[in-house]
Parts: sequence; structure tokens; C-alpha cells
Amino acid sequence: MKNIKQYLDLLMEEGLVVSYNLYQKAKSPIYHMTYGSGDAKEDTLFLCKGAAFKKDYLLEALQRGAVAYVSEQYYGTEEEVPYIRVKSMRKAMPVLAKAFYGNPDEELFLTGVTGTKGKTTTVYYIRAIMDEYLRAKQEKASGLISTIETCDGMSCEESKLTTPESPELFRHLKNAVDAGISHMTMEVSSQALKYHRVRKIKFDVGVFLNISEDHISPTEHEDFEDYFSAKLSLFKQTKTACVNLDSDQAKRVLAAARMSDQVITFGTKGNPDILGSNICMKDRTLSFDVECREFRQHFTLAMHGMFNVENALAAIAAAYAMGIPVKYMAAGLAKTKVQGRMEEYVSADGRLQVIVDFAHNRLSFEKLFDSVLMEHPDARIVTIFGCPGGKAFNRRRDLGLIAGLFSEKVYLSADDPGIESPQDIAREIGGYLEVTGCPYEYIEDRGQAIQRAIQEVERKTVLLVLGKGNEARQKYGKISYKFPTDGEFVQIGIREYNRRHMRRSAIAG
Repeated sequence: MKNIKQYLDLLMEEGLVVSYNLYQKAKSPIYHMTYGSGDAKEDTLFLCKGAAFKKDYLLEALQRGAVAYVSEQYYGTEEEVPYIRVKSMRKAMPVLAKAFYGNPDEELFLTGVTGTKGKTTTVYYIRAIMDEYLRAKQEKASGLISTIETCDGMSCEESKLTTPESPELFRHLKNAVDAGISHMTMEVSSQALKYHRVRKIKFDVGVFLNISEDHISPTEHEDFEDYFSAKLSLFKQTKTACVNLDSDQAKRVLAAARMSDQVITFGTKGNPDILGSNICMKDRTLSFDVECREFRQHFTLAMHGMFNVENALAAIAAAYAMGIPVKYMAAGLAKTKVQGRMEEYVSADGRLQVIVDFAHNRLSFEKLFDSVLMEHPDARIVTIFGCPGGKAFNRRRDLGLIAGLFSEKVYLSADDPGIESPQDIAREIGGYLEVTGCPYEYIEDRGQAIQRAIQEVERKTVLLVLGKGNEARQKYGKISYKFPTDGEFVQIGIREYNRRHMRRSAIAG
């Protein structure tokens, strides 16, 4: 167990220390580390994190037993409390967390996945492939950090962030090591890269899926260049890079990937290392072929959506980098489904098909509508979605225009409005829907919007319920309230639809 002086030395080595005073307590051992004042206890090193940090949080932590603090500014206290003042808490936290948990990242084979769209599905694909391989070797299943859940061998819990803050991240990595896990796959968000959550980690494999304008707002990225640069920085800490040659900006991505020790390319055009072809949807099964230097193989996917071939190719490239035999790649992909991603529900009469998906930005909307139009050319398309409050304001324009162009009707509903008025958000999106001439209706409650859309089905319809996937919360103000998932609402609606149409059939018969 390290003491305060040892943590100071680590920060000094990184050139992060501005000033400090340990008040004769340099050898005080640190048994706990946190940035949550309510989580502080005896012998805690408290991390003063966040733009909204208040001195009261520090005082509460000290009252609970914290023995020292790290911060960007000095906080005078009545008693002499050891402190380390640093240039950047964001850069300091991963240094401290990595050391506190004993460098667990160095004992794991880590795969990181970034991109605008498809991160979650891809990490599940990679995990499924790895687990097939590990099972055959009679080794423990791999770990996972995703937007949906975090599974570290000790527990499997709902995720709060796509990529956790560094103290939680290194705790999960430590749990994985203690549980005997050897491999872990994780989503790496642009925010995690920009704000140094994954600093000090060297990924064995880093996957870059795609890039499109998103997450641009005062609280996220100031412009597209800031967003793109954050994504590309993954390669600075990657041994083997996997790059999608079908992506926009592929040349720039590939150039940045040269920072890695090795580069593996994938795609459906040109001459990538992993070439996908013969993509086909037949008898409700999505299949494709893959050719590379080591093998030629036919693959099938349990999930629909032509765009999932791109995610599957990324997973195959990652598995190829790990040296996993192709039979395990095929087995893992053939059975994997992901909650809230291309979840499909079909009515008893086959007239209504509902797709619940997490699609929430321009790229994901474009790819989803392309796939639906290709797979259901004769169906009426109805879409339910909203946009979050306080961030990614460009989505309101982008999603409104795309949904309006390809839908016969749109229902606008709440999607984590936060401190903004959901009506105001819907009104802004509605302005772009009006440009396309698409009729729309605003129903704030997502459950009611889903029921209304299902009730109005009279002919073959594909209903797209987009934006929240399997999320079971809605954020109003600064509080996230528990809500049923979109899938749960859909199941209720389809049961009622089936009962109603069975009665009609019985009366008609």
C-alpha cells in the first residue's frame, strides 16, 4: 500500500505538481481513493474533480476520514491537511488510480473500440469471439466495459458512462485481474480520450470504426476537429490498430494509425487486409463472406442491419490481430445479439415490425434508414425519436432532416431533455421535419408515443423506435428517473395490437 509521498513522487515524475505540503504526514498510508465526498472514509486520498467542485465537498470528505487531497487549487482548512496541487486533475487521476490499483492494465490483454457509431455492438462481437476461444481453452470468460453494462468478473452492473472515470476504470480492471480474467474489451468514447480517462493505458488492440460530426456542444467538443482529434488519439496508446477503410476520413485515420506498432485494415471496398463481400439478407438471415491472407470464410449474423457487417468486420479484424482461429470468429458472430441494438418485434399477422435501436446521431440514422429501406422496400416507415437536452445540438437538424426524408410519419418524444424543455427540443426538430414535408406529432411520454404509433398501423409498417436502446432511465432536470425500456413499451403495444386484430378477424370470420 502506497503512502502520500509515493503518490506525490508519481505526480512529480509526470510533471504535474504545482505545489504541495505534506505537513509531516508523508508516510501516511492510503487505503482508499475517491472523488465522491460521500464515498470517503478513513485513510482516503480525496480527488477534487470537476468544474462544479465546491470546498464543501472536501470538508465532507475530511470529516469522513480523508487524510489528504489532490486538487488544482489550494483550499485553506482549519487543520493542516496534506495537499498536492496539480496542473490538471484530469491528467493526475489516471496516474493516481493506476498506481492505487497496482497497474492492473498491464496484466490484461486490452482491446479498445472507438467511433461515432457501432462501438457497443462491436465490443459485444469481440467479446463473443474471444469467449468462444477462451472456452475452448478452458479459460475464464473475458470482461467488458460498454455503454450498456460493465462486467469485470466480480460483478456485472449497469454502466453510467460509456467509459468510466479513471478511478472506476482501474477498479474494474483490478477486479478483472483478481477474478482471473485475462482479456477485456471496452468502448472508448471521445470524452474519455479528450479528458484523459484512459491515460496511462496501453491497448493491445485499438479499433477505429468510423467518424461523423457528433457530440459538438459547449459541454462536449467545441468543433468537429476537436472531436476527430480526440478519437484519433487512441492510436497514441495502441499496439495494433484496426482501421475501417470504408469510413469517411479513412486516409487521415490510416495516417494516424501509423503511430501504432501494427495496422490491420478492414472494409468492403479496395484492398483491405480483411475484405468483406457478398453481403446478403435472405430468409431473415444476414450473411457475408470474408477473405484475408489466412482464410476465406462465410459468416452469418444473428442481428439484422446491413451496417452490422461493418461492426462484424471490425471484430474479425481485432480477433485476427489476436491470432484467434476463424472457427471461433464465425461461432461468436452467429449467436450474438445486443440489448437495444436492432431489437426486433413482429406482430402475429406479420403486418407490423418494430425495431428498437440506439441510433441517435447522423451517421447511425443514415445507416439505419439505408438498411431498412433495402430490407423492407414495400413497407411504410414510421419513426419515434427525440434529442437530448444541453448537448449535441446539431442532432436536432440532422435527425429531423433524415427522419423526415425517409419516414411517412414521425412521432417526436422525450429523450433525456435534462434542463431544457422537451417541447422546445421537439419544436426545433419539428422545424426541420417541416422542411421535408413529413407529418409529425409530439407526444412527450415515450410509452404513449409507442402505443399511438402501433394503434395507427393499418398496412405493412416498420416502426423505428430510436435513440434510447435498452436504457431504462429518462433525465429530467439533473435527475435520471427510472423508466421502462422502449422494448418493454413495444411488447405491451404489440400484445394489444394482436388482441385487437384477433378480435377483428374473429368478427369478420
